[in-house]
Amino acid sequence: MMTATQKPNIGVYTNPKHDLYVAEAEPTSLIPAEGEVIVHVYATGICGSDIHFQRHGQIGPTMVVRDEHILGHESAGVVIAVNPSVTSLKVGDRVAIEPGVPCYKCEVCLHGHYNGCPDVQFKSTPPVPGLLRRYVNHPAEWCHKIGDMSFEKGALLEPLCVALSGIENAGVKLGDPVVVLGAGPIGIVSALCARAAGAEPLVITDIAEGRLAFAKTVVPSIRTVQVERNQTQEEIAQNIIDAAGGTKPRVALECTGVESSLSAAILSLQFRGVCHCIGVGASTQKIPFMTLSVSEIDLRFQYRYANQWPKAIRLMNGGLVDGIQHIITHKFALEDSVKAFGTSADPTSGCVKVMIVDED
Repeated sequence: MMTATQKPNIGVYTNPKHDLYVAEAEPTSLIPAEGEVIVHVYATGICGSDIHFQRHGQIGPTMVVRDEHILGHESAGVVIAVNPSVTSLKVGDRVAIEPGVPCYKCEVCLHGHYNGCPDVQFKSTPPVPGLLRRYVNHPAEWCHKIGDMSFEKGALLEPLCVALSGIENAGVKLGDPVVVLGAGPIGIVSALCARAAGAEPLVITDIAEGRLAFAKTVVPSIRTVQVERNQTQEEIAQNIIDAAGGTKPRVALECTGVESSLSAAILSLQFRGVCHCIGVGASTQKIPFMTLSVSEIDLRFQYRYANQWPKAIRLMNGGLVDGIQHIITHKFALEDSVKAFGTSADPTSGCVKVMIVDED
């Protein structure tokens, strides 16, 4: 059981009935298994997938909430217990938790693409319980030291890894004209990374004027395009080109998963451009196939990330993504997580990233 100096372990749950509640969670004993440490989680960001699992019960045909399920996968904290087999970490180390634990035995793992491991245990993806709890046990090799970085920045390393994977997979280079579609957390962080990679001009789109204004506070030099609901895909594409000074983007980073946004991205690109899909959308979508064909546009996709965490920590510590912390617009105590989720899911709240925090 927990020692007298430890608080009860609690976590944030949903279930097939779409309930959301805070209740007792594992571990109930501070004894880590072989190769594991136990982390007191001090900060966890709410991701859109958390909202989706709670409200819709699934993402795609295989990731389905079938039981009582703990959410959360963007977390950082302090190591409070270490199995004797672990030599890389010690009690008191501040760490960010990489939530995916692959098998490291299958072909994709051995090729370094462990994000595609068919047996990956990704925290918060059903049936694997998530990180949104006070204490969590986790393999030491997937806990990354963050030094004196704040816990909130440490929790932002996970979405930063998503964005960095997008920049890398899309091949953004110095001087590339780039458009980011969607000014949510991933879109804004992707824009920060594109700017750090040397994108110019850099454009961002969104349907919400407030989100575009917020994006400019994080990336002041970015150019914005507000999308109207009655606009055609062709009109949106032309507005993107106009915002870029008449230059067609070479790279589009699609962060919404919305069919009309994806089509507008494709239509805006120059010959042999790259449309890289980061956002998650409907299982089946219509796209402008012949534009892809005659313009030789490369349509690429992304599933999570691999081999990005050390890079993300270096970029964060080096100041190359300064401003990322500003996407945290709301904070709630762990005990107030139900209210936190309500705020995160409310389009009128003005939130960008909601952070759930715990203290000693």
